[in-house]
Amino acid sequence: MIPRSRLVLLATFCVLFAGYTSAQTKPRVVHVFVALADNAHQGIVPVPPVLGNGDDPGHNLYWGAAFGVRTYFKHSLEWKEVLSFKQPNKFVLERSVFQHQTDGVLLVADAYRGSEIKQSLTDFFRAAAGIPDKEAAAGGVVAGVVFQVPPVADLVVYLGHDGLMDFPLTVDFAGHSDSRRSAIILACASKSFFRDLLRASGASPLLWTTGLMAPESYTLKPLSTAGSFRNPKRRSASAPQPPTQNIKSAATPPRCVSFLPIGEFESLCSRGSLLRAVCHCDGADSAN
Repeated sequence: MIPRSRLVLLATFCVLFAGYTSAQTKPRVVHVFVALADNAHQGIVPVPPVLGNGDDPGHNLYWGAAFGVRTYFKHSLEWKEVLSFKQPNKFVLERSVFQHQTDGVLLVADAYRGSEIKQSLTDFFRAAAGIPDKEAAAGGVVAGVVFQVPPVADLVVYLGHDGLMDFPLTVDFAGHSDSRRSAIILACASKSFFRDLLRASGASPLLWTTGLMAPESYTLKPLSTAGSFRNPKRRSASAPQPPTQNIKSAATPPRCVSFLPIGEFESLCSRGSLLRAVCHCDGADSAN
């Protein structure tokens, strides 16, 4: 006999997830891979210790701080957190699942331990190729109900330090390549460092960066609705184009900065425009 409380919770779960779908379609899924800021294990300009502890998602710059993924989306009127639980697998310290209140997009955000940045990047690239990874996609048990992350997302996002500035990365795509998927990479100079592996995955870049930036959630939020990632060739012609540093020609890669003024940037993002000095919405040049 299933306890009455368990049945009520399961029924509530079914109602929540029924809201993600129409009669003929399944929900659009965004999977966000967050490498927690970590002063000890990443080549970032050190931030205050409370923000740069890669083992503490609750206070981390990219997760629990004001513009971290979980806090920023929790405070948004357009998104509702439907689930949050600890350690869904050995690399991820916390997982939060959000539902968009209007178009039903499901956003799954994973907070990777800062020292596991290489694993977070590997999982991101494999997800970009459409490879269902049991370790990365494992769900969890919430009040006795099993939740499973959808094995394949429509839009994959990496947010955090550009670890490819610090170490080489080899990803086994096992012959997979999927051009139907879009990718956002919120990390310093990600176009230069992520281009080859993203091309190998087959995914199309919806947004990546050409200079130093603060990978915080006010950039991600306006790009996470269904209307945005259905059109990966969208770009802004009105945004200014000040000169950016040539990362490839630098003798040594620059260390990522963690803070930028956000007033004008957030305003532009909310109108669907992006500062080209920081972000690059790709069109004809794709991943080339």
